Amino acid sequence: MTHKAINPESWASPKGYSNAMLTADGTLYIGGQVGWTAEEVFESDTFIGQMEQVLRNIVTIIDAAGGKIEDITRLTWFVTDKRDYMNNQSEVGKVYRKVLGRHFPAMSMVIVAGLVEDGALLEIEATAVLTK
Repeated sequence: MTHKAINPESWASPKGYSNAMLTADGTLYIGGQVGWTAEEVFESDTFIGQMEQVLRNIVTIIDAAGGKIEDITRLTWFVTDKRDYMNNQSEVGKVYRKVLGRHFPAMSMVIVAGLVEDGALLEIEATAVLTK
């Protein structure tokens, strides 16, 4: 098998998708993560609170695949309110460094009209190349 589904054991089973796919060459494609917990509950209705949870979710998936934060090569952010992001720049930086340290992969941000999960303020997908 050339691809392996990565779904952290402590999380609810996804329905109709995988949280990530790991290829034989060690590339990990992480599907869009929203700011809910392993139980699929939004504990925060703020951009910063959800952002922290999203980043933690990405780290949990990378850990489940046997990788580390430094393996992240790309993050694509989907944000529902540009002003919410722009008005919280200082906190965005603090929370980012709290979870991911000073590792800054290639990033893109897309402003979207909405996300599939009601209550989600942002979604982030990631790519990582796992190194041994």
